[in-house]
Amino acid sequence: MQIVIVDDNRVNVALLKALARQLSEVPSVDFTDPVPALQWCLTHDFDLLLLDYMMPVVDGLSFIEQLRLHPGKADVPILMITASHEAQVRYDALARGASDFLTKPVDRPEFLARAKNMLALRRSQKALAERAATLAEEVERATRVIAEREYDTILRLSRAAEYRDPETGLHLVRMALYSRLIGRQLGLPEAMLDMLHRAAPMHDIGKVGTPDHILLKPGRLDDREMVIMREHAAIGYQILRDSPSPLLRMAAVIAHSHHEKFDGSGYPQGLRGEAIPLVGRIVAVADVFDALTSKRPYKKAWPLEQARSFLVDNAGSHFDPDCVEALLSAWSEVIAIHDHHQDSLPEEPGQAATPTRTAA
Repeated sequence: MQIVIVDDNRVNVALLKALARQLSEVPSVDFTDPVPALQWCLTHDFDLLLLDYMMPVVDGLSFIEQLRLHPGKADVPILMITASHEAQVRYDALARGASDFLTKPVDRPEFLARAKNMLALRRSQKALAERAATLAEEVERATRVIAEREYDTILRLSRAAEYRDPETGLHLVRMALYSRLIGRQLGLPEAMLDMLHRAAPMHDIGKVGTPDHILLKPGRLDDREMVIMREHAAIGYQILRDSPSPLLRMAAVIAHSHHEKFDGSGYPQGLRGEAIPLVGRIVAVADVFDALTSKRPYKKAWPLEQARSFLVDNAGSHFDPDCVEALLSAWSEVIAIHDHHQDSLPEEPGQAATPTRTAA
């Protein structure tokens, strides 16, 4: 605990310092000039201010007003010292934030009682603030643990869907990182980027409802099979929608919209342009780019430059041009993600460099 004494009269300062010494283990710092005193108070922590009203340049009322406007100084107890006849000053001081008053000449028992009360109030304030900070840290820690467990469960469920399709878990990692990269380049806030990163891997969760004879068919799907295959977008939406979790609600939107195309020729709703949710437009670019540049048992990986050209050629038709530009504007990071998170599928001789169903 620390007391600050501000009074332009040196005799008064000496008296208040002597009285303050009778408060056990509470040091004091004193000023006879209110200007440096105010600057010191704004930049230091203290627990009780003994403040005179009549001072040059900055009087007690202005001092209180400026102090209370500063962050962290709204609750520090202020004991103002006035003459007994200055009732209006008391009213004005209370309005500006004074906590209590002492009347000149200062009475020793009254000073000790009021100062002790103010310091006890300050101790309670600090204890409450420390407890609130501790609770906030505990809540943040618990929330972080829950979020990590939620994400781990979601990622495992997403991989379960992927294992029914000839893709790999690292596809989920890469496309989630590409999605975050696109969102960052578009200027999305950090909290939304975190959620997008976690929600993106659930884009194809609806494949759990696709029959094996269609999902695992080695050749091209016929028209009837393609209709059934495309139902996975709506199935994923139905699985994830109406969740109390904001993360799952975003994932539901992504599952439903990441096969929409910018020109309106996509599915399942045929949305066009900005009518497609932004997270769906982002994941569409990330998902297709990774599908093209990844090895699969049935195809070679496209070279990065070829996949880049594919995105550029289809910007404005399949893809949102802004999302394409966002990905390409961070090309060195795209390369780093691609190189760092590589699959270990054997490459069969004679594979054709053809797009995956995702790209189609």
